[in-house]
Amino acid sequence: MRRHRWEDGANVLYERAVRIPLANEEDERTLHRHMMRIADARVHKSELLADPNVPLTEAYEYEHTQTRRGFEHRLQQLAGDDYHAVADAYIRGDRDDWIGALAVYYQECDYRLQERYTLDDEIFFLAILRYPDCFTVNLGFAVGDVTAAAVRYESTQHDDTDLTRRHRERYHAECQYSQREAAEYIRENVDCIRDAFPDPDATPLEDRRYGGFVHITGRRGPVFSEYLGSLRPDPDRFDGPAVIPGLVPEGPEVRRAKRDLLVEPEFVA
Repeated sequence: MRRHRWEDGANVLYERAVRIPLANEEDERTLHRHMMRIADARVHKSELLADPNVPLTEAYEYEHTQTRRGFEHRLQQLAGDDYHAVADAYIRGDRDDWIGALAVYYQECDYRLQERYTLDDEIFFLAILRYPDCFTVNLGFAVGDVTAAAVRYESTQHDDTDLTRRHRERYHAECQYSQREAAEYIRENVDCIRDAFPDPDATPLEDRRYGGFVHITGRRGPVFSEYLGSLRPDPDRFDGPAVIPGLVPEGPEVRRAKRDLLVEPEFVA
């Protein structure tokens, strides 16, 4: 049963995105606040990475917790506290509506985020894009690697190599240096999130019609990788206006980002 649910949930995620209408100014304000929380969380992660007294796992787990809280909040908004039952009903075929579909999408992301911290070769891909009347969220999980465009940093906690004390101390110092470099990279690039989703009360509509970013994290053994950068939406992606939330095929911008930023990826969801 677990395996069947896992496979069905993966099918909901695969090459699909959530599309959410922006029907009024309050929707835009809510989106802006959410994106600022994402940006602030990345800044805090960079502070944890730069602190030599904080283990890398704490920075990683902080990001994991913040992302999961976002999924759980969205699930409760969509389907109430019993969102697990709503998602399972959709998978069984007992319901066929956009609430059930989105509940499965977000719940599957939540499950896979929990699982990925036991894996050492999986990539988490996130792209959020703003269009004139909506925004989309793409989430994906793949086996593969990230290109050299990403920053890389290492953790002694994830390396089981048997080193002498002298080499262990040197390796520890090198890991600390790589984590500080990663922290600086995140701080330098986090404004791509803020720039993509400016304050609607302070920015003319024409200047906030399009925007987006992509965030990729991965791990191979003790080596972690991270990419954070802008992603320009395709103005011709949608034929009609956004009316209700729902699942849509991933856009050409996301396909290009996957092709340009990932190395031989095999998406599992």
